[in-house]
Amino acid sequence: MNDSVGDFTKYDPFFIGFDEVWKRLNLAAGQATTAVTYPPYNIRKIEEHRYVLELAVAGFARTDIDIDIAAGVLKIVGKINRVDKESLFLHRGIATRAFTRTFNLADNVKVQNAEMINGMLRVWLEAVLPEHKKPKKIHIGDGSGTNAQSAELLSE
Repeated sequence: MNDSVGDFTKYDPFFIGFDEVWKRLNLAAGQATTAVTYPPYNIRKIEEHRYVLELAVAGFARTDIDIDIAAGVLKIVGKINRVDKESLFLHRGIATRAFTRTFNLADNVKVQNAEMINGMLRVWLEAVLPEHKKPKKIHIGDGSGTNAQSAELLSE
């Protein structure tokens, strides 16, 4: 058993083929030790399989933000390219520093679109269940030999 996957032998035989899930959970657990609080965000469940990720990005323009997805990781990067050196701030409470936020997505979660309205970046997500993963009924045969493979296995 590969130690980098974690010890999940105590769960056998109920979890088969979940190696990637365990790797991603271990990776996420390692990332959770560093608390990232900027920018603040919400994750809302809109419907059964639809979500919206909301980030408060006051002071950022659409052109200051990049959204990428690769290997199941949604990455949102904000960069401020302009510097306000002429103003004298008596108090500066609105952060305009660069940020990187990452979110691990399940394999079936797809990014639908993104929009920015009134300082809120919204990323719309949907969990799409592929046809081969949807529930289906399995027909039970009567043993009349319609399944050549089962007849062959039984004759051995």
